[in-house]
Amino acid sequence: MRISQNLSGIGMTSQRTRERLLGRLLEQGINDMRVLDVIRSTPRHIFLDEALSHRAYEDVALPIGYNQTISQPYIVARMTEVIVNSGPTDKVLEIGTGCGYQTAVISQLVKNVYSIERIRPLLDRARRNLRLLRVRNAEFSHRDGSLGWDEKAPFDAIIATAAPQKIPPELLRQLNPEGGRLIIPVGGEDKQELKCLTRLGEEYREKTIESVRFVPLLVGQIQD
Repeated sequence: MRISQNLSGIGMTSQRTRERLLGRLLEQGINDMRVLDVIRSTPRHIFLDEALSHRAYEDVALPIGYNQTISQPYIVARMTEVIVNSGPTDKVLEIGTGCGYQTAVISQLVKNVYSIERIRPLLDRARRNLRLLRVRNAEFSHRDGSLGWDEKAPFDAIIATAAPQKIPPELLRQLNPEGGRLIIPVGGEDKQELKCLTRLGEEYREKTIESVRFVPLLVGQIQD
């Protein structure tokens, strides 16, 4: 699935600024051309408030309200690269929809995305953004991300965009037992590590990818 509408932007959201971002990602070791092509074609500026849109193609996380952020493009690319190169991707669960940018990127490289967001206004915004981009292979739910989406399990991959202190057992349980992967940042505010856990039956193989910094994974739901 590819985004069907080219929202190129102007000025600091132009194609030239996107190409500079691509160069930076290449320098940092992102080398999957499918991922780079999707990052290039996805209009990150539409996921931000107008006052911040001129910074859309900087390699930084930016605020989106409710003490949440749109992830740094490098991290989005890195986590996506891990997913698409480590096994099947027919069913992917995203924990933390946010403004929908990561969802838009993943949706172009996997068959189906199921995305959870605990903050209702952010989920509504993400739905509008992805409707604008004509993304049709993503399904959303307003719920506590730490509990996963049991009705849709098992998942070939689960990607979390917020960091718990400890990995929620519900997420591990919802992985496909034949090689399902969980990509998740783990730790407190001072130290977090991005981990990839692969399920093989009732065993889990853990690999640390790199040090990261994400907002904490919180429980419960927010309506307004």
